[in-house]
Amino acid sequence: MELKTSAKDPFKIKTACLILGAWEKGFSTPLLSKLDQTMQGALQKAVRSGEFGGKQGEVLILHSPSELQAQKVLLVGVGPRNQLDLEQLRRAAGRALGALIGQRLSQVVCALPLLEIPQTGAAARVQATVEGSLLSGYRFTRYQSHKAQQQTILPKGMTLLVERPNELEQAEQAISSTTQICRAVSLARDLVNEPGNVKSPSWLADQARAAAAEGEFNCTVIGRQDLARDGFGALLGVAQGSEREPCLILLEHQGGPADQAPIALVGKGVVFDAGGISLKPAEKMDEMKMDMAGGAAVIGTLLAAGLLKLPINLIGVIPAVENLPSGSAIRPGDILTSLSGKTIEVLNTDAEGRLILADALTYVKRFAPRLVVDLATLTGACVIALGQHASAVLGNDQSLVRQLIKAGEGCGERLWQLPLWSEYDQQIKSDVADLKNTGGRPAGTITAAAFLKPFAEGIKWAHIDIAGTAWNDKPGPYSCKGGTGVGVRLLLAYLQSIAQPRR
Repeated sequence: MELKTSAKDPFKIKTACLILGAWEKGFSTPLLSKLDQTMQGALQKAVRSGEFGGKQGEVLILHSPSELQAQKVLLVGVGPRNQLDLEQLRRAAGRALGALIGQRLSQVVCALPLLEIPQTGAAARVQATVEGSLLSGYRFTRYQSHKAQQQTILPKGMTLLVERPNELEQAEQAISSTTQICRAVSLARDLVNEPGNVKSPSWLADQARAAAAEGEFNCTVIGRQDLARDGFGALLGVAQGSEREPCLILLEHQGGPADQAPIALVGKGVVFDAGGISLKPAEKMDEMKMDMAGGAAVIGTLLAAGLLKLPINLIGVIPAVENLPSGSAIRPGDILTSLSGKTIEVLNTDAEGRLILADALTYVKRFAPRLVVDLATLTGACVIALGQHASAVLGNDQSLVRQLIKAGEGCGERLWQLPLWSEYDQQIKSDVADLKNTGGRPAGTITAAAFLKPFAEGIKWAHIDIAGTAWNDKPGPYSCKGGTGVGVRLLLAYLQSIAQPRR
C-alpha cells in the first residue's frame, strides 16, 4: 500500500473512502458536524438507532452524497475522549483498514492522525496509524490458492492527514520508518507461521542470512561440529533427539562507533517443540511451530535496525534446535554440562528453552555487551498468569526493566514485571548437579528466569517471556490468527530511545 501525507481539508480530497475517527458520545466535532450536515443527518440517525455510538471496535460505513468528494465514509469508534492513546489509535486504524480488506479500493484518505491525543505530535499519531493499518493487512497465505490471497488485498494507496503543512515533513519521515518496522514485524510473523515440516534450524539460518543481506548486517551460522568443540552441552542435549542439525545464529549490526559496547539480543529458536521424552499433549501441539518466536523477534529487530540505519551496535544470538522424542533424545534425569561449565539435571525435557538460552547467554558474554535482553516463549505458566495481553519481564537490573516497560507502554506491546527474589533460587537447586531445569509448578515463569539468572551473572540482563503474546488464537485489531511478531516493535522502541536519548 502506497502511503503519503496531506494537510488538505478531508472533505475536499477525491477518494474512494474517507476514514474518520469518532469519540464515544462526541459527535459535535467540526468534522463530524460538517459530515452530518452534508449527509442530511445520516450520522445522527445511526446514533439514535443504536447502529453506531463511537465505542471502541465500532465501525460504520456511509455512502456519500454527490456533495462530498469521497465515494463513502468509514467511521471508526475510538471510545471515550479522555482514554484515547496511541495504542487505541493503532487499533482503530487496524479495524478501519480491516473493514476495507478485499474491497479492491484504489485510494483512501485517513483522518485518524487528526484526533487529539495529549502529549503526542503529528508524527507519533501518523506512526501509530500506519502501524495499525499495515499490520492489519498481514495474512500468511503462502500455502493458499491465488483466490484466497486476493481476498486479503488492502487499498492500493492511503493519504494520511495532518493538521498543518509544517507537520508534513515529520509525517513523511514517520511513514518511511514505520513502513520498515512493519516489514520487520511481518517477517517475524512469517517465520513463526511457517510449518514445522519446512522450518528446520538450517532453514531458520537461511532466513537470517536473507534478512542480513536485506538489512546489510552480518550473519554467521555456527554448526554442530563447532558447537560440540566449544562445549555447548545444554544446547546439543536438547537437539540430540532430532535428525535435524542444530545451529547457533549470530547477527551483528554495526551502526555505532567501533569502540561502542553492543547491546545483545538473545532469542529462543526451538523450531518445533514436541516436548521430547516428556511429550506434550496432542491438543494444540501443532502450534508448537511458534516456539522460535523469540528468535523471530531478534531477526526482525536486526532487520529493522539495518533498514533504519539505527546508530547503535547490536548483537543477535539465536540458538536454533528442534525438540523431539527419539531413541537418541535426552531423558528425564540426565545431566548436561553447559557452556559455562555448570551442570544441569534435566527433570523435564519439555523445559528445553531455558537450556539452550543458558548456553546462548554464556556465549554472548564474549562480546562484552552493554546489556542483554532475551526473549522466549518459555513457560505455559506465563500464559496462565498474564493471558495474551502482556509479556512477563524479569531481570537483574531494575533500570533496564523499567525502560523496557516504558517502551512497551508506548508501542502497545505491554510488559508486566514479576519478582526475581533469591528465595526462588532454592526451587531450581539440584541434589545431584548445580541446577535442575524445572522448579515445579509454583511460580513457573519466575523459576524459569531464576534458572537463567546464573548464566547472566556479571551483565545487565532482562528476560521477556512471550509465551502468551507470540501467538493469537483469534484475530486482533491489527493482527490475524497465528504469529504476532511480538517483540520487534518493543525492542525497536527501546533501542531508539537508547540511540536517540531525549535531551
